Amino acid sequence: MTSGNNHSAPQPVLIERPSLGTILLGLIPCLAMCLSVPLWDRIHPMILGIPFNLFWLISWILLTPLCMWVAYKLHLRHASHRSPGPEGASR
Repeated sequence: MTSGNNHSAPQPVLIERPSLGTILLGLIPCLAMCLSVPLWDRIHPMILGIPFNLFWLISWILLTPLCMWVAYKLHLRHASHRSPGPEGASR
């Protein structure tokens, strides 16, 4: 073990700003589940044997990963167009 101080200064991490499309795709599930309650807050009609409001929530819980995947793909495409460096060229 050496007693010398070989620590270098930490390098700053560059974080890319997401595009408007990725932000909107990320907000769709939140808006659909939380802010649209007055539009679907009822029990009837029954869909697949469950109340409509439960069907609505389950549907958006299942659709959320799809929205996030599309937002991720959009972000990758946006990032590769902005910086065609070694990381962007391999995607």
